[in-house]
Amino acid sequence: MLIVISPAKSLDFSAPPNIENSSIPPFLNDSEFLVNKLRQFRPEELSKLMNISAKLAELNYERFVKWHTPFTTKNAQPAIFVFKGDVYQGMDIESFSKEDIHFANQNLRILSGLYGVLKPLDLIQEYRLEMGTKLNTSKAKNLYEFWGDKITLEINKAIEQSAGEKVLLNLASNEYFKSIQKNKLNYEVITPVFKDYKNGQYKIVSFFAKKARGMMSRYIIQNKIEKVEEIKTFNSADYHFNEELSKEKEWVFTR
Repeated sequence: MLIVISPAKSLDFSAPPNIENSSIPPFLNDSEFLVNKLRQFRPEELSKLMNISAKLAELNYERFVKWHTPFTTKNAQPAIFVFKGDVYQGMDIESFSKEDIHFANQNLRILSGLYGVLKPLDLIQEYRLEMGTKLNTSKAKNLYEFWGDKITLEINKAIEQSAGEKVLLNLASNEYFKSIQKNKLNYEVITPVFKDYKNGQYKIVSFFAKKARGMMSRYIIQNKIEKVEEIKTFNSADYHFNEELSKEKEWVFTR
């Protein structure tokens, strides 16, 4: 079973982890192409392209200027340790044992606008590039077109090599999961959905749903779950599987 999650906008490179088995992203040449394109934008142009503040645009302009290959453990860090958004707070990587990290590296992938798809221990440098960004290059008019079927083929390969049942568990946002071409995916997809009871009905509350995706990832990794049916036992933060609201490929967890 392979889990896919989204990256995070918040990054923290201040505390390099002591990891021996880091790796290089599979599409680093493509990433370098995108960075070279992004270097052509002035900060005010990046602000418009990415719909971000002038301060964030200046920060990311500097990031793209500094970005360089080859990646080493001195100029880059493993992806799973530097992403700090809601999903990653829910995952709580600091609680992982060495065995957990190894299992995650086999059975979890992070989708990325700049890197395409990452193993948890793939090295990355600081960046911001959301998958929905309409970055026009000589190869494509946006990032979905740029990545084409590369991400999907890499996911197929990762599922084949993953432990246990050959299923894709989609814990990514819609923006990122759209980068996977379902017509070229060789495996079944199960999408967990997390809902909270509010004003008399169950609703998706974005902040809680993101954290729950991370908590479910942690639950699978720390329990070494290899059969997708077993995730129905997930019960972190009072979430429980709701059979009545669930569909065949969309499993709803409520609280």
